[in-house]
Amino acid sequence: MAVQVQEEKTVKANGHAGTKLQVGLQAPEWTMQGYTPEGKVQEFSSKSLRGKWTVLFFYPLDFTPVCETEVDGFKNLHQEFKNLNAEVFGVSIDSVFTHKAWVGAKHAGKLPYPLLSDLTKEVSKNYGILIDDKGFSLRGAYIIDPEGVLQWQVVHSTGVGRSTGEVVRVLQALQSGGICGVDWKPGQKHLTPP
Repeated sequence: MAVQVQEEKTVKANGHAGTKLQVGLQAPEWTMQGYTPEGKVQEFSSKSLRGKWTVLFFYPLDFTPVCETEVDGFKNLHQEFKNLNAEVFGVSIDSVFTHKAWVGAKHAGKLPYPLLSDLTKEVSKNYGILIDDKGFSLRGAYIIDPEGVLQWQVVHSTGVGRSTGEVVRVLQALQSGGICGVDWKPGQKHLTPP
């Protein structure tokens, strides 16, 4: 069985080409148009989110079955994210008008969080998940702290949906302040106290 080794790529973060996307470093900044829960088109930026936790989840395309389940998964747990002072954003390479049509057709016209349009594919490139020959991104989820530092990331194949419950659990662990063991959940002891 041949193992394919992918060359390590660098991304442009904070205006400095060559900075690696890495947990513990500043997350790449971005500005994108989004389709809002109120049914409007609005510009969003990472700079405006300072002081809050941010959850960015990238998915390949609107009107696809696995993506639909993930968007619904984040919708179903949205109040838990809000309780943790976290803003959630779905991101794909689709236009805001495609997002609007998809929300109307597949999500009863309502989502509690914005869907952002990475139409230029620049943000997907900066986060290192753009599949160049396909023109869309892998599934990636990122937790960014209130100072703009990337604290957690998971990237995987387009054919498998992620666990939104795991994103909530990791966010809770990051906010707990202590060292958390495997499968730690709120109410359990830390390996070292906060």
